[in-house]
Amino acid sequence: MFIGAQVSLYPMTSDFVDVITSGLEALSPYRSDLKIETDDMSTLMVGAPETLFGAIRDLFAASARRPEHVTMHVTLSRGCPGEADDPACRCEVLEKAQDESLEERKIKAAAAVRSAPETGVDIDLQFSLYVMGSGNHMEEIYGCIDFLRSSGCFHKTKNFCTRLRGDAGAVFETLRQAFLRFGPAEGHVTIDMTASANSPSLT
Repeated sequence: MFIGAQVSLYPMTSDFVDVITSGLEALSPYRSDLKIETDDMSTLMVGAPETLFGAIRDLFAASARRPEHVTMHVTLSRGCPGEADDPACRCEVLEKAQDESLEERKIKAAAAVRSAPETGVDIDLQFSLYVMGSGNHMEEIYGCIDFLRSSGCFHKTKNFCTRLRGDAGAVFETLRQAFLRFGPAEGHVTIDMTASANSPSLT
């Protein structure tokens, strides 16, 4: 399977270069385990989901610790039939999920969020889950929504997406669980996500 993300960071300040470069420094511990390529548009990250979501979380949390308003847009994909399998993307959660019921997956997803590490950084995030090529895709999406409502990070539903709020650790773990435990384990699943911190509209 191929698992990866295109990540773009948008600081709302004239000092955007320093915000971006300091955020990218948070990726240093992950560079030996992830394929990371940065250009003028985005940063590609490819690898196992535990490491991948940790890197995305720490990149945003590092930027959000500053006072400036910052947003991040991420496109996540797993199982894309157009990409070659990468052994670095092996994921035990996905392998086990093939034999688990929807109810079992919801319970395990909620337990993972409860044990997520705290970062001390509060963020807002909205995302949409897309289950590709699955005849029962709405059952999977409704199951994911049930999990989100009980996750502790649920803020509200919006047209075409769900809004989360809370500590970056719990919020990104909620996102990771949605990505891994809903939709066919061997299928193509994507997430479109936008995160925000320090927005002046919340003060």
